[in-house]
Amino acid sequence: MNKINTLFANRGDKKFLSLYFCAGCPTLNSTGDVILTMQKRGIDFIEVGIPFSDPLADGPVIQSAATQALKNGMTLKTLFAQLKAIKDDVQIPLILMGYLNPILHYGIEAFCQSCVESGVSGMIIPDLPFDDYQKVVKPIADKYDLRIIMLITPETSEERIRFIDDNTDGFIYMVSSAAITGAQKSFDDAKQEYFRRINTMNLRNPRMIGFGISNKQTLQAAQDNAAGAIIGSKFVTLLNEAEGNADVALDHLFEALEK
Repeated sequence: MNKINTLFANRGDKKFLSLYFCAGCPTLNSTGDVILTMQKRGIDFIEVGIPFSDPLADGPVIQSAATQALKNGMTLKTLFAQLKAIKDDVQIPLILMGYLNPILHYGIEAFCQSCVESGVSGMIIPDLPFDDYQKVVKPIADKYDLRIIMLITPETSEERIRFIDDNTDGFIYMVSSAAITGAQKSFDDAKQEYFRRINTMNLRNPRMIGFGISNKQTLQAAQDNAAGAIIGSKFVTLLNEAEGNADVALDHLFEALEK
């Protein structure tokens, strides 16, 4: 069974914490160490960002990380080689998060095959049209037992959400707002109502909430309303400040999540 499905099937009452970081930032060769350190420190699954020159859904922190990673020489070929080198030591799910353009240049089938060879369980492609997902990407991903994770936002209609729920597997990435990524101090009433509305839909897939989680209040709100939380910008910032030392960055993250 795919590691993502296994993780959620066995979670019981556990609330998950997933972290995002951009491969190749702050240093080109830190990817493996960051992943293994996160696994050692109890992170449930990891989103590995594929740097891209035009990350439309990302805020300034992740845009800057992507720019630095590209300057450092990170490519998909390099990333897959780094992941393959640690494959036997990684037990938790790895999910690649990136935009469609680099994947198309690599080749969708070649990309999926490289994912399997390097221990990747799924991918998030924010700018992948759903029609293209169904007709082109999903059949290839299914062939390689990979999960394509789709995003929903407060503006996504109930009809669309149910359609996504019926046609995907793994989990649904529940974006806390329609804005770009970035840390927030709290979730306002509108976001809380969005969380409650999705809860009442009784979806088949579990949900993870991401975008804006950076402290105890936002973490608690996410974990109260979904299977867990995904943290990106806050961890990327701390990892940069720690010059790639994931242990130090995680120490500071866990401290921040208690405040």
